[in-house]
This record gives sequence, structure tokens and C-alpha cells, in this order.
Amino acid sequence: MITIFNRKELCSVYSMKEQSNIRIALTRSNIDYHIKTINRMSSSPFSSGTRSRTGSFGQKQELNYQYIFYVHKKDFKKASMLVGKTRV
Repeated sequence: MITIFNRKELCSVYSMKEQSNIRIALTRSNIDYHIKTINRMSSSPFSSGTRSRTGSFGQKQELNYQYIFYVHKKDFKKASMLVGKTRV
């Protein structure tokens, strides 16, 4: 089980396809992982969001979502080698 105390950030990607490839590689290697998805255009308690003020004209749609992968510290080295092969 991955908790905030025993995890390490593996990588951060913006592409849905790249996120999918990493998930498949980790699953095939029996490495537990956790994905944090961040919507860069949504509002937050500290900011009312940029989309409501400026819209989305001229912004790259592929950068709207960020996917952050976390793995158990003991699996980090193996997972980073897998991700390196996946992202080439």
C-alpha cells in the first residue's frame, strides 16, 4: 500500500497517451502506483481560476491536465528504469 510517508514521486506528464503507457508498464511489472491528476484550468479556494477570466483561447489543450505518478520507495529504482524506456 502506498501512503504519503512511503511514496516517492516518479514522474510528471501532461499527455494522456504517455500517462497510459506508463500505467501499462508499471502494471505489467507488478509495481503499485498512485496517480494524482491536476486540472490546471479549474478554480481553487485561493484562485478563482484562469478560465473564467481569460477563457481558453490560445492555450495548449494538452497542458490542461497534469498526471503525477508516485510509487513505493522500494520500487522507485525499478520503476524509473521502466519509465525511462517507456518515454524514449
